[in-house]
Amino acid sequence: MNKFFNAFIVMTASSMFSLSILAQDVEEIVVTSALIDSTEITNPLYVINGDEIVNDATTSLGDAIDGYLGISMADYGAAVGQPIIRGMSGPRVKILKNGMVNRDVSGLGVDHLNDVDLNDIQQIEIVKGPSSLLYANGTIGGIINVVDDCIAAMNFEIPEVKIGYETQSVNDGSSEFVNLKRNINGFNVNFGYKNSEFGNYDIPNGAILYEEEHEDEHGDEHGDEHEEDLGYVNNSDFAVEATKFGISKVGDWGYVGLSVDSLKSVYGIPFHGDEHEDEHSDEHDDDHGDEHGDEEEHEEERIFSTTDSESFTIKGSYNVNGGLVKKIDYTYRDSDYTLTEAHAEEEGHEEHEDEEEHEEHAPTNFINNATEYGAIFDMSNDVMTQKFSFNYVEENTSIFGEEAFMNPANNEVLTLGYFVGGDFDPFHLDFGMRLDQIDRSGTVTDEDHGDIDSYNVNENTNSFAISIGRDLTDSLDINLGFSSVERMPSVIELFMNGPHLATGRFEVGDPTLSSETSNNIDISFNFDNGEYFGYASFYINDVDNYITLMDEDDDHEMHGDEHHEDEDEHHEDEDDHGHGNLIHANYIQEDAEFDGYEIEFGRTIDLGKGQLKLSFGRDVVNAKFSDGHNVPRINPSRNVYSLSYAQEDVVFKLDLKDVAKQNDFGEGESATDAYQMLDTRVTKTFNLNGSSNLKVTLFGKNLLDEVARNHSSFVKNEVPLPGRNYGIKFNLTY
Repeated sequence: MNKFFNAFIVMTASSMFSLSILAQDVEEIVVTSALIDSTEITNPLYVINGDEIVNDATTSLGDAIDGYLGISMADYGAAVGQPIIRGMSGPRVKILKNGMVNRDVSGLGVDHLNDVDLNDIQQIEIVKGPSSLLYANGTIGGIINVVDDCIAAMNFEIPEVKIGYETQSVNDGSSEFVNLKRNINGFNVNFGYKNSEFGNYDIPNGAILYEEEHEDEHGDEHGDEHEEDLGYVNNSDFAVEATKFGISKVGDWGYVGLSVDSLKSVYGIPFHGDEHEDEHSDEHDDDHGDEHGDEEEHEEERIFSTTDSESFTIKGSYNVNGGLVKKIDYTYRDSDYTLTEAHAEEEGHEEHEDEEEHEEHAPTNFINNATEYGAIFDMSNDVMTQKFSFNYVEENTSIFGEEAFMNPANNEVLTLGYFVGGDFDPFHLDFGMRLDQIDRSGTVTDEDHGDIDSYNVNENTNSFAISIGRDLTDSLDINLGFSSVERMPSVIELFMNGPHLATGRFEVGDPTLSSETSNNIDISFNFDNGEYFGYASFYINDVDNYITLMDEDDDHEMHGDEHHEDEDEHHEDEDDHGHGNLIHANYIQEDAEFDGYEIEFGRTIDLGKGQLKLSFGRDVVNAKFSDGHNVPRINPSRNVYSLSYAQEDVVFKLDLKDVAKQNDFGEGESATDAYQMLDTRVTKTFNLNGSSNLKVTLFGKNLLDEVARNHSSFVKNEVPLPGRNYGIKFNLTY
């Protein structure tokens, strides 16, 4: 069905689902609920001012928010930084764009980026914990909502043009953008464009452990020769081009608008499993005299991904002012997403003599098409706010090509929700529940025999969250929250069956997996008397039937079920398929417990014409299976020291993130060394005339040039974090 015809049906039916989070435009911890207007909610919510992102270095979404308490990332090079909230990642953390889930394919691979445009955003909202069921289903980790005003809900009062330029030293990169906002004949028009190009990023010499080990196989002398050249990560470049256009009409009746977004990217994949490397091992062994030439050819091979996403959105609000329903918020979105992973030779690289080698490097296409619509019916009164929500999404995912590790799958979700909140002196109460009817269908191909088994997995999940808050004094409040959230297994956890080179594994899903159930309790305290401030949050998250990818031959045979009893027979011929060098891993289930805390305290001091702010923060997360083993890829504890000074036209920030060594690692992992990440930024605003200003930002990242690795990364040894980075950014507004 044509997307515009779908949009017309949705508009006339007023059946859209809008999840715009109403939060203060400040960088601080707040307690604001999305669906219940301005009521409080106990789960911690970070609201990051858009200027904190726009004025800083251009990077991935995960890197942009890494370091905020309870939030980290799993990187796979500079372009990929998948967010982690309180140890949870992947399908447990949903990325939203203006309140609706961003339908890319980041959940299908750790080397896939979150395709979200961070140009000219208003704020980023991060809800930590399962209480984020208010926004999307199955979010037992939390949600990250990127908000802009592409579809303006309020009229633009004055025309605005923004032009910007940025350059970075660590990757010889640059970025340019332009944004225009204007009210034309009563219509709000918003246009944005951004283009970024970054090369391979620099790292401290000898930081790539994998290369060192590989070279040592040929002797210490050979390894030492190449260690001097390991000053950058090959295939760590990326380029992004983003365009967005929005138009809206605002009146006493409400507002309505549409937007069209396009985002294209190209990024290198710095590591692609051991399989391709081992393909050339025989050649190295047979002719050691030519090994240097072979290695150069191998290093020059370019493995990269291209993405192409387009989305069409209609969003609005209609003031009914009736007896029962006061207002209806509605949204419709149609999105098309494609990621293509390919191999090529760098310029000057000799072509393969055998055509079969070209066939080995055929591209792999990941395609995801989704249609989503829903509505929120506001039935608030003078006593309480209450809303009823409806949402429907249909999503089709396909993978084609040499490395297609999953057959096409279909996902349909129908959601009904009810949310209520109000003040009942001396307490404030919020309650939300949602019912999700989920239908996931797909097939699994037996690689040895060619048999295709079809599965249609239907399940109804029930979730709820309740929070109670109270002001203890004028400067101190306490909030207590409890939630029980169910998450149905994702399509990759159900139907995966093939080589996944990004993880270096042959992964096998299980269509018989049960839904996870998260029972979470969170207690938080907030203190602020104008001079001193503090925050503390403690949580326990018990997850029944936690799904994880477990390598074979570990001490976890008790986790398996009948689905895995014949694994040896299933894999006996895999060497013939070219997957013998990969680790075999299965998606299994076991109860797990996540617990931890986040604390922050500091002081604000009036100094000269501005304010000096000093703070210390710490976050800790622990995660263990019921048998006592550690959950893999859990980041270690961190201390965050921050100093900032702000006055009318100058903002200075200095942050030190002290990351501890991770010794509590899961099976198949290794320890990760500690590191200290020192960043700084100073922004000066020059008033050019009454209506124009120029912001100049000087920034420095990893000033200590530390060898740093994220423990949560599948490629922490092969792909360390970037080294020292300097840059300058200009933002002209008139």
